[in-house]
Amino acid sequence: MARTQSTARVSLEDYRTLADFRYALRKFLNFSAEAAQDAGLTPRQHQVLLAIKGFPDRAHVSIGELAERMQLRHHSTVGLVDRLEQRKLVKRAVAPEDRRKVRVTLTARGEQLIGGLSATHKRELLELVPELRRLLRRLGS
Repeated sequence: MARTQSTARVSLEDYRTLADFRYALRKFLNFSAEAAQDAGLTPRQHQVLLAIKGFPDRAHVSIGELAERMQLRHHSTVGLVDRLEQRKLVKRAVAPEDRRKVRVTLTARGEQLIGGLSATHKRELLELVPELRRLLRRLGS
């Protein structure tokens, strides 16, 4: 839920800091999209692989959990998983505890791809951290 009203005063310096922060985020998101495309993925396909690999406490997700993580509708998530499955980056299996549910996991190929992309993203983020910290400190002062 977006908040549009606040009793806090926003200074010109706050606007500048917020604009700089958004600029830094956009640069990272553009970097991420290009890295995904260089790896032969769309940005959303990359995000799906990351959501599966980074899911808490287990190596599989349901379509519903993945839809929630991606903030997408169920049918859009199914389409993404279909395309990733065709490329042999993910696989589906019926959940043994509830045969109505499907588990989605990464294949070895999917693991390799997300591993390389994540290492690249980690390096980029580590370079960005000092700038983000500086901007957050500016905003907090």
